[in-house]
Amino acid sequence: MCKRAKIAAVAVILAASAFISGCGLFGKGKEKLDPPQDVTYLKEGEDLDNTLEETASDKETTSDKETTGEEKADTVMRDLYLIDRNGMVVSQTLPLPKTESTAKQVMEYLVADGPVAEILPNGFRTVLPAGTTMDVDIKDGKAIVDFSEEFATYDAKDEKKILQAVTWTLTQFESVKSVELRMNGHQLNEMPVNGTPIGEEGLSRQDGINMDDSTAVDITNTRPVTVYYLAQADDEVYYVPVTRRISNKEQDDVAAVVKELADGPGMMKGLASALTGDVKLLESPKVEEGVATLNFNESIFGSDEKSIITDAALQSLVLSLTEQKDIKSVSVLVDGKAGLANEKGEPLTAPVSRPEKINAVRY
Repeated sequence: MCKRAKIAAVAVILAASAFISGCGLFGKGKEKLDPPQDVTYLKEGEDLDNTLEETASDKETTSDKETTGEEKADTVMRDLYLIDRNGMVVSQTLPLPKTESTAKQVMEYLVADGPVAEILPNGFRTVLPAGTTMDVDIKDGKAIVDFSEEFATYDAKDEKKILQAVTWTLTQFESVKSVELRMNGHQLNEMPVNGTPIGEEGLSRQDGINMDDSTAVDITNTRPVTVYYLAQADDEVYYVPVTRRISNKEQDDVAAVVKELADGPGMMKGLASALTGDVKLLESPKVEEGVATLNFNESIFGSDEKSIITDAALQSLVLSLTEQKDIKSVSVLVDGKAGLANEKGEPLTAPVSRPEKINAVRY
């Protein structure tokens, strides 16, 4: 199955999901959303740790370079977590003007009717109320965001989405591990409209995103994992992070992530999985020196042509597994053998690391 056919198949699944939920997925607009393209492959003999250290240290500076081919010299690609037409909080990588106040800038681009209005992708909306201003100060790994009083005018149904979007947007920077919210100089222990509590230690990605606990009978005996499903805007597919609860009886987080991807998003509207339900691991995953090695059955193949794994399946696995702190890259085997290739026919001779940008917008 070629890439075009794979996307078409995903579109059918998504359209069916939309039909069930009564919500259409398609709309007209000139903006296009592209799946991630910038996968990092390690060369033979190249040291994984050194490569990752260089990538991490340059995380804020490398995006100042031409990372998409369409980025201009006076812009830089930044991740903004917006709300899509299905109500999901999703990263969109957009070109922003270069500035020294990067953390404050990304917050300003989350404000309705603000500077993001000219580049807002079709089908997406911002999370902060119009007129909101803020100051951002980063100290000891924590971003302290002090909002103006306009912040408290948001719709109650967006409260948790705001927490997630602000947290995940700011933690794209290596210097930010957690986020503290204030309003008019006073620390917020709970959100001002609907009272969602905010921990004293602040917010982090460990708090999750697009929470789905529908399958958890007893939440107290579960733990969260974040997986990436697929959604569609116009004719393009993008990746959506979803935090699900898995039973504490599941001892292996890596195997649990693969199972969640294979089981699919359930009744969550507008989402589909890049892995089919018959995809199985033939043995327990191995994690060594930051590399997760997965040995699948042949159902992982995305076409009748053996040894080909679809970009969507590979990206979903890499994005989902690298959300875990001890995993930096993923190696895929089939029946214990290496030698897979991506859709371009390029052999996957080394572990695949997380792409720098996830859903880059192309104009």
